[in-house]
Amino acid sequence: MPVKADGWVSMDFYKNISSMTACFFFMLFIYLFIVHRYSRIKTVGICAVSFLLISAMDFFKLNLFEDSDGVYLTVSIIQILLIQFTGLCIAEKRNSMVLFIGLTASNYVLAGAIMSSVLFSYTQNMFLSLAGSVLIHLLILLFLVLKIRDIWLTHQSVGPMQNWWLLCLIPAFFYCGFAFLTMLPCKLEDNLKSVPGILIFIVTMFISYVIVFRYVESESNRKSVYWKNVLFKSYIKGLENQYYLVERMEKNLRILRHDMRHYSDMIEALLEQGEYEEIRRVTKHISDVADENKVHKYCENLVVNTVIASMTERAKESDIEVRQDIFAPKEVPVNDYEFASVIANLFENALLCVKELGPEKRFLDVKIHCSKDHLLIHMQNAYEREIRFDERTGLPQSSAGGEHGLGMQSVLAFSDKIGGNIGAYCEDGIFHIMLFAKFQDNMRKKGNLYDTKK
Repeated sequence: MPVKADGWVSMDFYKNISSMTACFFFMLFIYLFIVHRYSRIKTVGICAVSFLLISAMDFFKLNLFEDSDGVYLTVSIIQILLIQFTGLCIAEKRNSMVLFIGLTASNYVLAGAIMSSVLFSYTQNMFLSLAGSVLIHLLILLFLVLKIRDIWLTHQSVGPMQNWWLLCLIPAFFYCGFAFLTMLPCKLEDNLKSVPGILIFIVTMFISYVIVFRYVESESNRKSVYWKNVLFKSYIKGLENQYYLVERMEKNLRILRHDMRHYSDMIEALLEQGEYEEIRRVTKHISDVADENKVHKYCENLVVNTVIASMTERAKESDIEVRQDIFAPKEVPVNDYEFASVIANLFENALLCVKELGPEKRFLDVKIHCSKDHLLIHMQNAYEREIRFDERTGLPQSSAGGEHGLGMQSVLAFSDKIGGNIGAYCEDGIFHIMLFAKFQDNMRKKGNLYDTKK
């Protein structure tokens, strides 16, 4: 029979409202901390449906079968699976990182529920305990929003995906720790002496998460600085090469201008002799010298043009034919330096792959189209050695070890940041790698998280 308390609130009512409060704040947490796949209305609808299903299951296990441990355990497992599925369902990227935030949310709401139980154990006032539970959940959520939400959303959108399966063990063990401290071998209300230890455990959890996320932010910034330094070094070297080429071309053109008087006299003499074929050879020679010393402009974007010019010069030094189809306006809808870095990485990987091949296979097809609406990068080159693909990303995997393979990681991070799709495959002895992104939809969805020009 339900036990009456406070003259008007039953124990069943207290347990149901307490569980619903925890479930509501869990849904609110994942809504705020997960980058959404769907529109705001659809996302709220999915969370609402999940909330109603979980609340109905709470009524089933807490009221109808409150004395059955088997039913309680079975329904609890189903609720856990449904809760975590909700987070994965609304997430834009369904991966271990989203599972980590779902498990973390479970710990946060469990901590709030424990604090509610502590209040009830000491006050025996259900109304006060429910009000205190809502306040504690709000304070926890506010603390997390202020301390780690921005870090989490940014890293979730643009950070690397690897190793998050292992990090999922952290919230899983915290959850198990809470279970043993509050339910096994005895319930919290039967062992109030453990309350100080539980409170210290909760504080430890919060501090641990803040430290972990601050470390993640620090590592992301460090890697970002590293890649920017690498790119600027490449960019500066490209400018130096451009300056050297322009200087050499100007010198050759000065020589050509100086010799034009002699060429003019030669042509006049040949005209008098009727040697028209020889005149054609002279004029062709003048035209060839002018073409050789013309500054090549591959696209309108200065940074991209510099990198392509530098890479093309490297290809010529190795006798590699480069077939190019490039369009990049002066202003592109992504960060110029990151865009150029991706091109440089893919270009360099292709050059290294074909450098040792026979002359007939020493070629590289480069297609780069960037507009305000989309970005397409498609590179093709011949290969002979076996190319290993990463099972997780589907991209080529370096077998050299050390710092090798970081370039492909950088390309993947750029693709994730702009919401693009990247893939690679081999066909008829030709390796293909393609990156495609449609900007308008992606920027509209992610504009509140980061600015791609930064």
